[in-house]
Amino acid sequence: MNKKISPLVPFAPVPLYNQLKELLRTQILDGTYPAESRMPSESELGDQFQVSRITVRQALGDLQKEGLIFKIHGKGTFVAKPKAFQNVSTLQGLAESLAQLGHEVINQLLSVKFIAADARIAERLQLNDGDKVAEIKRVRLINREPVSLEISYVLADIGEKLQKADLITRDIFLILENDLQLNLGHADLAIDAALADSELTHALNVEEGAPIMRIERLTHTADGKPIDFEFLYYRGDAFQYRFRIDRQRANSQKN
Repeated sequence: MNKKISPLVPFAPVPLYNQLKELLRTQILDGTYPAESRMPSESELGDQFQVSRITVRQALGDLQKEGLIFKIHGKGTFVAKPKAFQNVSTLQGLAESLAQLGHEVINQLLSVKFIAADARIAERLQLNDGDKVAEIKRVRLINREPVSLEISYVLADIGEKLQKADLITRDIFLILENDLQLNLGHADLAIDAALADSELTHALNVEEGAPIMRIERLTHTADGKPIDFEFLYYRGDAFQYRFRIDRQRANSQKN
């Protein structure tokens, strides 16, 4: 029987565990190992690539840190489902952004109701405490899985128009711009972490106390008027926000 030749290169500048990690990453991303499939065991991978279990363990450990695989005690190592992500270098709604990447985004409209603005909402929307605002709650589903709970607050007159619009298939941003002819300018975001309470547990199908990414977003019109104040709650195991930041260098002046 011919001995199988490993694609890994001993004594190369790149360590064997790193070569193996890159090879397995490629196979995960190209679908050789599909999402939620069981990976070969450490001993099977060692035999396949003619490396030690320590080398395999290092490679798998790095892949686990990257979120590409996960381990279940007593059952083995499995390929994680890929996370949907949204680049936030531009101001876009979730469906507007993810549709370009081939994802299906639909909404479950939980409620549209009119409430008195508390101090926090009033301050963000530059209103008086107790002024009437519309509260819109939607669960956002990406590829048929609940990924985020979106709670939006807008002025009452805008809310009355949004209430008549298609909030099931359309982003609020697109409705504001195309239907209401409002030009959006910029948004201020604050991101932190939260633990799932009973509302999030029910909406996102997670366990109570599960880690949640929370985003507070205040969107302004092109002339700087605050128009849409939102709390966005994302499942940390299913979604990423991605940023690009550039280093701003101070101009040096010669004396």
